[in-house]
Amino acid sequence: MRYRLLGRTGLRVSELFLGAMTFGEQDGVGAPPEECARIVDTYAEAGGNVIDTAVNYRDGLSETIVGELLKGRRDRFVLSTKYTCSRNGEDPNAAGNHRKNLTLSLETSLRRLGTDYIDVYWVHIWDRNTPIEETMRALDDAVRSGKVLYIGISDAPAWLVSRANTLAELRGWTEFASLQVPYSLLNRDIERELLPMAEAFGMSVAAWSPLQGGILSGKYTRPGGVGGDEPARLDADSIGEREHTVARAVQSAADELGVSPSQIALAWTMAHSSAVHPIVGARRVEQLVDNLGAAELTLPAEVVAQLEETTGFRPGFPTEFIDGTSPWVYGAAGQRVVPRRFR
Repeated sequence: MRYRLLGRTGLRVSELFLGAMTFGEQDGVGAPPEECARIVDTYAEAGGNVIDTAVNYRDGLSETIVGELLKGRRDRFVLSTKYTCSRNGEDPNAAGNHRKNLTLSLETSLRRLGTDYIDVYWVHIWDRNTPIEETMRALDDAVRSGKVLYIGISDAPAWLVSRANTLAELRGWTEFASLQVPYSLLNRDIERELLPMAEAFGMSVAAWSPLQGGILSGKYTRPGGVGGDEPARLDADSIGEREHTVARAVQSAADELGVSPSQIALAWTMAHSSAVHPIVGARRVEQLVDNLGAAELTLPAEVVAQLEETTGFRPGFPTEFIDGTSPWVYGAAGQRVVPRRFR
């Protein structure tokens, strides 16, 4: 496992993040504590050091289990959790990105996790009813208090994240070091605005659902794939032709390179941008072991191109318009200018 720097900070984080959304059994779904222990130990032995959870995962059971499993070794890990989602559906102030919910959610997470600080504290989703100025100032206060070391934001539009970090820079507040968004071969939306924005700000990108709910894991392209002996989360008949086409392309690349489809799908997210850290989640340690193999896989450029061609993705306006008019706008000499790279 290799390590990268989190955004523009000096914090070292592993290429693959471990998602703890599956930690805790509810209604027969999720991983029991003993399996969670095996998962964390296996991840740590592979060199992984980032565990990502949230105040609302499994109604708090995820944070509680993570806290128990990190006793005696908490400082070895980069512990990441989130707030925004409701802690009490009957209380309107128990949700959102305002200062009150941030304060109470943070104290709840610290207690469950059995720690006095959070390494990376995430805004879980954009709250339209809370001014971003209030959120950024409250987050900065949490950092200054020592209860939070770094901050990130999940599931928000690029213009909002840009405004937040610009405000923080101008006012001397803590800036978002990382962005958490969905990203996979079947969901490349972030390439339009969010990923270029993150690269321009030097932010790390934590990619959730890199296997698109298991569609890219091989479950639907061959019998007996990783997790194939478990009930699938999706009905195969509900998956569209585009999804099947991309899944078959991933399976073909996996067969060609002698690896698993999951490893191909995860490696693609990292091949497309050095800013991306896939979040790998598992209900069984065998699934995690397979996913961890992606850290050792470098996809040939032709395989990356073949995979992307099957997705039919288009960046749309304004990217296509700007690219298409560049020869006219900048002239012949302009085409020989080496482009700036943000990372």
